[in-house]
Amino acid sequence: MVPGESRTSDVRVDDGSPDGGTGSVTRRVNRRGQATREAMLDAALASLATGDPASVSGNRIAKDIGATWGAVKYQFDDIDGLWAAVLHRTAEHRGDLPMSVKPDAPLAERVAAIVDLMYDGLTAPESRAIETLRAALPRDPDELRRMFPKTAAEFASWGPSWIDSCQRAFADLDVDPERVREVAAFLPGAMRGLVSEKQLGTFQDQQLARRGLARAIVALLAG
Repeated sequence: MVPGESRTSDVRVDDGSPDGGTGSVTRRVNRRGQATREAMLDAALASLATGDPASVSGNRIAKDIGATWGAVKYQFDDIDGLWAAVLHRTAEHRGDLPMSVKPDAPLAERVAAIVDLMYDGLTAPESRAIETLRAALPRDPDELRRMFPKTAAEFASWGPSWIDSCQRAFADLDVDPERVREVAAFLPGAMRGLVSEKQLGTFQDQQLARRGLARAIVALLAG
């Protein structure tokens, strides 16, 4: 058995039968194993969020987690499984970002809220973790799919989900769906550019830049 893991236990649940045992059902649970998995994901994210390129290593992650690589493999099968699980965790935490905007708000308010939410989200530790991981993975999509198929599949799922979320965020307004797709395509990169400027140090007014970007998006969508 892998250190830190518990064997799946049988929990007998009395169904109220007179013999107190006949007719009881068995449930299999492994709460400790799930807790271990969650702790490993949290530790992996914290390690990647430091921005250290060396953190994108199975052995380094295992060391930072405080476990053996064998224990990590027990939970995630391989490094590809670990990275895919890390990315899935960030997606769960991020949620359906555009839909967190007030549904009855006018167009300009919705766009400004999305820009502000993305700006704040991209400065969070989990976003730094994603950037660290992306920087270490193959840039070519075909090579990424060949070497890290699970990770590539997780990344690939983000695009359609993001576009769908943006479409639903403006579905009740008189907005061209194709223009919403255009905005959904360029907005993540544009926001990363603004965040990069902040992190590198800039003499530009970031509030002004965000307001200008939001107004440009409104003009595109309203046009």
